[in-house]
Amino acid sequence: MRLDLITIVVDDYDPAIEYFTGALGFDLVEDSPSLTNDGRPKRWVVVRPPGAQTGILLARADGQQQKSAIGNQVAGRVGFFLRVDDFDAAYRRMTAAGVEFITAPRTEPYGQVAVFLDISGNRWDLLGPAA
Repeated sequence: MRLDLITIVVDDYDPAIEYFTGALGFDLVEDSPSLTNDGRPKRWVVVRPPGAQTGILLARADGQQQKSAIGNQVAGRVGFFLRVDDFDAAYRRMTAAGVEFITAPRTEPYGQVAVFLDISGNRWDLLGPAA
C-alpha cells in the first residue's frame, strides 16, 4: 500500500504547471484530457518531485465551493511538506524563482524549515536536514 496522489485545487492548469515545474522543480508526469463525472471536459494533470512516488493532482476548481477552497485547503495550516537534501540551495533557487516565503529559515529539532506559499496560497514547509 502507498499514497499515490494528493489533490491541490488550483485556479487554472497551465499557471499551476509552470509554478510546480518551474519554481519548485517538479516533473510533469501526466497531462491528459479527461471528463468530469457529468461529462464536461477537464484535464488530468499530475506533477511530482523528481524521484518521488507520491504525486500531486492539480485539479482546476469546478464551481463556487471548490473555488472557495483555493489556497485554504487545510484551513490556513501548513498542509504540504517538501523535503530536500540541500536546504540552502533549494531555498536560494526557489527564492530566485519567485517563490514567496512567509517565514525566514530556522532550525528546529527535526531540521531546517521555512514556510512558503504555493501558486494558490496554500502553506508549505520547505524541510531540510539540521544544519
